[in-house]
Amino acid sequence: MTTYTETDVFEEHRPVLLGVAYRMLGRVADAEDVVQETWLRWSNADRSEVREPRAYLVRVTTRLAIDRLRQVKARGETYVGPWLPEPYVTDFGDAVPDTAERAVLADSVSLAVLVVLESLSPLERAVFVLREAFGYPYTEIAAMLDRGEAAVRQLAGRARKHVDERRPRYEVDPVQRRDLTERFLAAAAEGDLEGLMSLLAPDVRLVGDSGGKAKAPVRVLETADKVGRFLIGAAQKGAADVSFRFLEVNGGPAVLVHSGDKPDSVFQLDVLDGRIQAVYIIRNPDKLTSLATA
Repeated sequence: MTTYTETDVFEEHRPVLLGVAYRMLGRVADAEDVVQETWLRWSNADRSEVREPRAYLVRVTTRLAIDRLRQVKARGETYVGPWLPEPYVTDFGDAVPDTAERAVLADSVSLAVLVVLESLSPLERAVFVLREAFGYPYTEIAAMLDRGEAAVRQLAGRARKHVDERRPRYEVDPVQRRDLTERFLAAAAEGDLEGLMSLLAPDVRLVGDSGGKAKAPVRVLETADKVGRFLIGAAQKGAADVSFRFLEVNGGPAVLVHSGDKPDSVFQLDVLDGRIQAVYIIRNPDKLTSLATA
């Protein structure tokens, strides 16, 4: 007969805790630090007082993430060029068989949504993540945050309105995104500007995140002509010994580019009505370390 230990309980809920922390912070290393601190709190807790381990662990993780987010905002750090979240490898697999639930989870962790979430207050972000991504009822969120239910509902309403007004429209169909990504990659590699332009929406945007530590546009590029010409030029000047690999990042297909044995960049596309609406390129080496073994 096996004993279900406190470690087993924690490991059962670790994916959810990491999902909450990452959506709160947009940084894999910070999310892992928060989950590790949650483990320390859990291992030292009087578990005879804990009736619902999952609720307890999510509450601790959320509060620690709020504290971490407040510290980041208080530091007021400046970032060179556009900012994108650190790529987060997602593989829902059989754990989330329901198509509608998978779509919600994929949307809540998408690069586009996480960029918008950066502009929310820490409390608004916590309420949005717990409600929209994980479906917690307002009463439970209120208990987790030590707030009244009415106040939580107000926070949720403000956060949802803010996100809805600013989030770009895109489709989450992974098959269509994968197909367009493959065609996009082929056209860029072959220097086929006309073929590439046919895939881009007229008002397509390219967001490159380098943090000033690698070559990437320091401003968001807009229009198919500017984006297409930049991509063709970048492909022609490509790094030596380049290889490409598909993987699922932030809920959708992405391409991990290696130069030699090191991650060089990650790119992902947002798609709507059969055209590419946005191109995201992450080249900041600090944000690629977690993908070295992905």
